[in-house]
Amino acid sequence: MIKWSTVETPAGPFCAVVDADGVVLASGWTAFTDDLLPQVAPSLMFEELVQADDLGPVTKAITAYHEGDLEAVDDIPVHQESGPYLQHAWKVLRTVPAGKPFSYSEFAGLTGKPRAVRAAATACSRNAAALFVPCHRIVRSDGSVGEFRWGSDKKRWLLAHERQNT
Repeated sequence: MIKWSTVETPAGPFCAVVDADGVVLASGWTAFTDDLLPQVAPSLMFEELVQADDLGPVTKAITAYHEGDLEAVDDIPVHQESGPYLQHAWKVLRTVPAGKPFSYSEFAGLTGKPRAVRAAATACSRNAAALFVPCHRIVRSDGSVGEFRWGSDKKRWLLAHERQNT
């Protein structure tokens, strides 16, 4: 069974979709699963989608992160499917420390392909598990926030929140 829940946070509503084992398939700052599901690989969405009041450790991690425990989301398992580079890039994104944003070029270098800046940016834009795979920590080389599925104001809030809590 695939479950979902929305948590009210200081940054606005945050919705997460998890599989039967509590692994995050999609998440982001929205109250609607319709905003999340298009990013999920079709092979992962084969079961009924059921609303839940609480997603256990996932809900606790979302709440703790927004209260200032930036590491609360680090150990929550995530499952995304795509090609080898995107799979690798999403794993690398989980190593980018809170409060220390990297540029897209630096992120490409972290993935082992320093010239693949566009591919690195694609990994951020196709990331279905926002927060748990912290694509918001990747910014333009001039330090501006750039694009973010959940809005540039949300990305600025997240970066400020992380600076204040590191």
